[in-house]
Amino acid sequence: MFLLIRDASRTKVPRSDLLPPHVYALSVTLAIVGGVTAALTFFLPDVLTGPAVTNGNARGTALVMLALAIPVLGLSIWRERLGSSRARFLWLGSLFYLGYNAFLLLFLTPFNSLFLLYVITQSLALFSIFALLLAGGKVPTEGRVEQVPVRGLAIFVWTIIALNLLAWLRVVVPSVLSDDPTSFLDGLGVATNAIYVQDLVVWLPLMTLAGWWMWNRRPLGILLTGSWLVFGVLEGIGIAVDQWFGHQADPTSPHASFEVIPMMIGLAMVNLMGLYFYLGRQAPGAEIRTDASGQSVSELRGA
Repeated sequence: MFLLIRDASRTKVPRSDLLPPHVYALSVTLAIVGGVTAALTFFLPDVLTGPAVTNGNARGTALVMLALAIPVLGLSIWRERLGSSRARFLWLGSLFYLGYNAFLLLFLTPFNSLFLLYVITQSLALFSIFALLLAGGKVPTEGRVEQVPVRGLAIFVWTIIALNLLAWLRVVVPSVLSDDPTSFLDGLGVATNAIYVQDLVVWLPLMTLAGWWMWNRRPLGILLTGSWLVFGVLEGIGIAVDQWFGHQADPTSPHASFEVIPMMIGLAMVNLMGLYFYLGRQAPGAEIRTDASGQSVSELRGA
């Protein structure tokens, strides 16, 4: 993943193109607070108050936040400051991952003494995402957008969304129609599954729309799609790790299994290949701007 921003030194960002200071400050603060929160969750397991499998899942998620997502966030901010336009995708994708999993620490982990830290981490992640998306009027991509296989990537995104939706509805629909709709939650220690909540309410609809924007070469769709691929890499690794910790904590629980791990690693690799192919097809020296009609226009920088 880090190879995607290795050429930052080739193109320096003019001072006028740097993001406002508060955008950097929010993400740096998130990296610090999120790192402390993840470290406490992982290294102080007695703090967790849920069933063994849920506690194991939370510790696995916290480990990936601490050891992978936060370093990616920090590196992407640094490389973006040096001039790497590609780093913006890593930055937003890591924010997506931290926000997504901070939500799970809040709602899929029973209430514990770290609750306020989870709240602060979630809040910082959300405001960091909004600040980054709203900060500028252009989406840097270091390449001619015409070379990017936008329709192929849009179809890829929609395929993943469709498979994800079918997987969740396969559980949700029978549960809704059953005499005991909460039976699938047995052993989790929570009132509902927060994964289904945020995926069905926010992420799947948002990325369906992003795929459509990508299909039509809209700058925001290009940024969201690339960032979602980064999120997919991190989340695939994160699920594999949390399943390992959850199964180790309670081998009898149906909510964590070693069988899921190869599939999640495979999903992470597929997203990584898609991201590399996406950025690798772009020729250095250009960025995408929005014209008066809202369409994307590729503008070459002077050599």
